[in-house]
Amino acid sequence: MAMETALVFDNRGKTIYWHEPAHRTAGSLPDSQDLWEVLWEHRHRLGGVAHTHPWNGHPWPSTTDVTTFRACELGLGKLLLWPVVTLDNIGCWVWNPATEKYVPAGPLTFELEGIEELRRKS
Repeated sequence: MAMETALVFDNRGKTIYWHEPAHRTAGSLPDSQDLWEVLWEHRHRLGGVAHTHPWNGHPWPSTTDVTTFRACELGLGKLLLWPVVTLDNIGCWVWNPATEKYVPAGPLTFELEGIEELRRKS
């Protein structure tokens, strides 16, 4: 059964942590104290968090995703990259202060490690 999975990566695209909590589903990925502790511990080198939507199609963030993105960034005091990975596509989202919305990121300056593994773990 397909389940949402996440990976935390550093500012060079290297995997720091796999987030595969109990009670995850195909449509939700629960937050956890463990995840927050990883984000906080690595905040100085943190690049972002990629997560899956385990189906084919457009990689748009959900309303819950966007709320979570913003809460994490406000808590950490920094902006991050938020890749959403479907089985056949990847979209990367960033906060745009001018519009106060998440928008597609431009081309990344590094390769994200672990994307195929992220899909397999889903």
